[in-house]
Amino acid sequence: MDDQTYDDAYHGWRASLTTLMGDPALLARWQERRFQFAHRVGALLTEAHGVGPAVTGPVLYGVFAAGAGLCYVGQTQEAERRLKDLPVGESHHLANTVPPELWERVAVIRWPLLLPEAPAGEQVLAEEMGRTVCGLALEHALQMATAPPLNSRRRRTSGDWQPRNLAQSRSRGAIHAQSIPGLTQLVVAAWSALSEAGMPEDSAVVDIGTGRAVFPTALHQRPG
Repeated sequence: MDDQTYDDAYHGWRASLTTLMGDPALLARWQERRFQFAHRVGALLTEAHGVGPAVTGPVLYGVFAAGAGLCYVGQTQEAERRLKDLPVGESHHLANTVPPELWERVAVIRWPLLLPEAPAGEQVLAEEMGRTVCGLALEHALQMATAPPLNSRRRRTSGDWQPRNLAQSRSRGAIHAQSIPGLTQLVVAAWSALSEAGMPEDSAVVDIGTGRAVFPTALHQRPG
């Protein structure tokens, strides 16, 4: 896309928002519509669905947008709270950059359910690490495997962005990631299944037991 086309698209976006927030009543309607959509996405990410139980505790998650593909990979120890807030954006930056209305899918991996399939030695290591450090290690490994662009830079106080070299990271996650290759392989396999799953005709969720893929785009097509 050349600079002129990009600028035209940007100004078109601003013009559309100006129309949607043209007076106090329209502003309230805009606020209500956005929160209702975000709330529905959060519910799909966390609440029980069909035979799939509610999503709680430690998870890895990633957000895909149409066109850009995978944008961001993260982890949390409190899926029931963090995944509900993810599309709302009150304590998570992602929705401020990539509006949830543009999310093509969100993949969620309940990685503790994969632990029994990991090598016995890694199960012991994971127990010794604790779930917080293990979650950070798996997050780092998944970021390394998938290279999401919004994890590749960090904001600076000067108002610009600084590249992040994940391969040279000395974070707790990076330090421990190499000690659990078997568990990482299981996570990457589950991730691939969720990343490649097609959107069902009659649902916005695919649940594979150890995780689920949620398709926010389905909510535009099926507003009920």
